[in-house]
Formats: sequence, structure tokens, C-alpha cells
Amino acid sequence: MQKLLKALHILGSAGVLGALLACLVLDTRATTADTAAAAVLRADIALLVRVLLVPSLGLALFSGLLSTAINSLYQEARWVWLKAGLGLAIFEATLFSVGAGARRAAELAAAAAAGQVVTVELAQVLRTQTRGLWLLGLVAVASTLLAVWRPRLRRSVVSSGDST
Repeated sequence: MQKLLKALHILGSAGVLGALLACLVLDTRATTADTAAAAVLRADIALLVRVLLVPSLGLALFSGLLSTAINSLYQEARWVWLKAGLGLAIFEATLFSVGAGARRAAELAAAAAAGQVVTVELAQVLRTQTRGLWLLGLVAVASTLLAVWRPRLRRSVVSSGDST
């Protein structure tokens, strides 16, 4: 069971990092593209967030928390609780900041491509989305580094109290 959870956690984490990187690349391309192309790229970012980033993050978070619940060594390790806290913060920020921002940016970019004047609101949403993606990327990398270079787990020897 632990090997399966570890594999799912690694798969989810790779999906998170890959989705964030892809979103950042598309965000950079959309910034320099014409209005119609930018609208398509913004829609692609929203799609990536919905179909890859959020499910991957859910998988990584669920498998990590389940691993912690069934492994007493993880329950005693402080780095695990720091990593769990980072995971929950990333999940919340993804749902409420980046996910909502990506949808709104796609809507506003499509409106701009249709000729509507939304430049001020679009600029604010894009700035927030770009900062959110970078921040999530940094926190996700920090969480991954914490998992890779974690302190060694020590097994505690339980004394039975017998003197015989």
C-alpha cells in the first residue's frame, strides 16, 4: 500500500510541477501575442489548470495525507507536517486564486479579442494570475525539495520496561 501511495504522490507532484511550468510558458507566450492568439492561450491555461493542475494537486495531497495517516514514522516527523501544510496552502491557492484567475483571464481575453474594452481589468487579472503561478511554482518546488532532502526518519526503540 505504501509503495502505491508513494507512486501516486510522485505522479501527482510531477503533474503539478508540469502543469505549473506549462501554464507559465503559455502565460509568457500570451503576453507577447496578438489579442486573438492571447485569448486562445488564456483559454489553454484555464484548461490546463482545470484538467491537469487541480486533479494532480488533489492526487498528490490525498496520497500524501493518506501515507501520513497509515505510517507512524511520518506522523512523528516534523518535515511531513510542514509539507502537508504547504500542500494544503498550494491547493487552496490553486482553487481560489489561480483557477478562478485563469477562468476570468480567459473570459476577459476573449472579450478583448471580440473588440470589447477590458484592458484595465484584464491587466489586473493577468498580473494576479502570473504572480500566483510563480508563487505556486516556488512553493511546489520547495515542497518537492523538502520531500527529497528530508531529514532521515529514525526508528525509535520502544523499551519494554523488563529488566530480565
